[in-house]
Amino acid sequence: MQFLQRSVMILGLAACTVPSFAQELRNEGPVPTQATISVESKTDAPVDPALMKVEVNGHATPLTSLTKIQGSSAQIAILIDDGLRTSFDLQLRDLKKFIGSLPDGAQVLVGYMRNGTIVGERTFSADHAAVAGSLRIPLGEAGVSASPYFCLSDFVKHWPTAASGSRFVLMLTNGVDPYNGSVSVLNQDSPYVQTAQEDAERAGAAVYAIYYGQNGVRGNAASFSGQNYLEQVAHATGGQSLYYGSFNPVDLTPFLKQFNSDIRESYTATFMASTAKEKPHTLTRLKITTSQPGLKIHAPDGVHPGLETEQ
Repeated sequence: MQFLQRSVMILGLAACTVPSFAQELRNEGPVPTQATISVESKTDAPVDPALMKVEVNGHATPLTSLTKIQGSSAQIAILIDDGLRTSFDLQLRDLKKFIGSLPDGAQVLVGYMRNGTIVGERTFSADHAAVAGSLRIPLGEAGVSASPYFCLSDFVKHWPTAASGSRFVLMLTNGVDPYNGSVSVLNQDSPYVQTAQEDAERAGAAVYAIYYGQNGVRGNAASFSGQNYLEQVAHATGGQSLYYGSFNPVDLTPFLKQFNSDIRESYTATFMASTAKEKPHTLTRLKITTSQPGLKIHAPDGVHPGLETEQ
């Protein structure tokens, strides 16, 4: 009887170790990996994948496929800082038009950044009219978002998975990280911004940002700090940061058109990548360039190896 019990225990322990062992095997070698990239072109020439160069952790690797993203398969999260000045209500009409201009089938949601999380509907919908109808004036309370980077991290780490698609985020915020202390140009190395950036890279989300001033935070120093951080996150994830100097945009239309154009000119690049099995959560460094004249590639600086984004 004791022998039987001991045998059952050994078998049970062996069974418990299988998932862990399988996880290690999955991380031992290169696996097919995808990244969302956008193409900025000055010509009408089609993109030539043969002229693209992919580097993973500093080593050249073949581009196995390049597929243009259909707008109808995109997931677009519009995250609005609830601390924005109430004058932002003048921009709601432009945002409604933008949502209405998205391709049929594109999934979109509107959320408000408040107290380190996202308030509002957290389910993507292809009913663009209903989503546009959910837009409202921000609360306009100073510091209500806590930090837009806490909010971004929270959202991308819990990206709604009910539907699949290429991931895009549009942040409308002043970009200031109040938890990093002074907004001085000598204090522009926030661990919270870095964490948000890496969380977005792991989730495979391209982050775009439109700078917009907030109540309670004024002056050129604050605008420089916020724009610098937004540029950091956008560049690292393959997106873009859009702003007019230190002033709030009078009209969001040009920025929204740029964002819409980038979505329509985005591609899924597939290649092989691996990560150290002892550090499975470490991002793999990525660099994608092209020698094609008149073409510029916007790609994330890091990816999580594998075809499934990390949750």
